[in-house]
Amino acid sequence: MRQLKGERLEAELARLEAMRQYENRYGEYAFICGIDEAGRGPLAGPVAAGAVILPKDCRILYLNDSKKLSEKRREELFDEIRDKAVAYGVGIVSPERIDEINILQATYEAMRQAVGQLSVTPRLLLNDAVTIPQVEIKQIPIIKGDAKSVSIAAASILAKVTRDRMMEEYDKLYPEYGFAKHKGYGTAAHIEALRRFGPCPIHRRTFIGKFVRDKAGMEQTAAGDGTAGEKDGE
Repeated sequence: MRQLKGERLEAELARLEAMRQYENRYGEYAFICGIDEAGRGPLAGPVAAGAVILPKDCRILYLNDSKKLSEKRREELFDEIRDKAVAYGVGIVSPERIDEINILQATYEAMRQAVGQLSVTPRLLLNDAVTIPQVEIKQIPIIKGDAKSVSIAAASILAKVTRDRMMEEYDKLYPEYGFAKHKGYGTAAHIEALRRFGPCPIHRRTFIGKFVRDKAGMEQTAAGDGTAGEKDGE
């Protein structure tokens, strides 16, 4: 990773300090955990959620919303976050489960899994835009939190990189769909492959009805809670 110097380093440190606004605001809490997800919008694959507790004095250059970073930068930060974090976890919920309970509930489930994996119990959760049901820890939902909080940004990177790596492995099993390239999102190439080959085992049946019919010939509806297309690219 290229080292910053002089004015560029000062500017980056100032940007990161601005992203610590919520961590600083709630500094009385011993352990603050950022929560974010990846993969709410795709037509295929799991949804993933990250949970990260960073040390109060932690400095990770370039840390940002995962969507604003290159794949190479995300991979570099993935390792650094895990090395420096007090604790972290990643929850994964399958496409079958998404179809069973809908994408919103599956996202909450992945977030609860991620929190449950933490080796340290957080005293406060900073969540990207949601309040997670069935969690007793105090929560602060922050709109576009992955661009405003270092903890949420770190969680977004862990979730994104973990899910992307899974989709690359799925690409080896189902190469005709191009999962390694589009990660399951509804690109033109993916939709064309879906129409040509039909769904594979990792397609979300509740998301693909406008493109294909299932084996019973019954057209599926879009995701049950109406959030199938939200947050594309995460």
